[in-house]
Amino acid sequence: MKLTAIIVEDEETSRDILKNYLKKYCPNVSVIGEASNVEEALVLIRNNDLDLVFLDVEMPYGNAFDLLDKVGDINFETIFVTAYNHYAIEALNAHASYYLMKPISIDALIKAVDYVTEIKTKENALQDQVLVPKTHTVNGKITIPQLDGFEVINTADILFCKADDNYTEIHLNTNKKKIVSKTLKYFEDILVDSSFARVHKSYLVNVNEVVKYVKGKGGSVVLSNGKEIMVSASRKSDLLSYFQ
Repeated sequence: MKLTAIIVEDEETSRDILKNYLKKYCPNVSVIGEASNVEEALVLIRNNDLDLVFLDVEMPYGNAFDLLDKVGDINFETIFVTAYNHYAIEALNAHASYYLMKPISIDALIKAVDYVTEIKTKENALQDQVLVPKTHTVNGKITIPQLDGFEVINTADILFCKADDNYTEIHLNTNKKKIVSKTLKYFEDILVDSSFARVHKSYLVNVNEVVKYVKGKGGSVVLSNGKEIMVSASRKSDLLSYFQ
């Protein structure tokens, strides 16, 4: 996986060496910025979504630990790069992922990056499990994935779901629509115990929102918002079973 990184190092030569090593031996690392002191590093950290920070310990006007204290809530991995081995315990206490000694060993650098890559891969795998709707509802709720996390939706607020190829449109009673990259069958399965009926190959309706049924071969249902949805003949009995 790709890792977005910055290099925090006061010596330009050292920054260039590390950057060149990463480009040649660790192509999954994308260095998007460099800083020579604590203040420059703070700006980069606060303005970017980072996976990894390569961090020298001693810098002008503060050190690596001052920087981490100012950052506060750290959501990236840290690889310390220093010429001094007596900072190792402090680095460990600062939850460093790795500790590299100068001059940098290429093998050690590759090992450090591989270690961070493994950490981030596991984090993303866990996040993916959280950000998709569960295989069941929890207290009448499902989660809808978003770029920055997930939105929790009450199933009672859903009027109907409509298929759109491999996507599903979720229509809410607030006149809002959510589009999720899951099939309608997926939502049919997770809402099976929440009074939702598949009335058509393209529609899943909240039976609690049905205000009228219109007779016909399959007929149609009218929802509380006035939306009329055709009912397939093969789905008619399933729908009517909710009202018998």
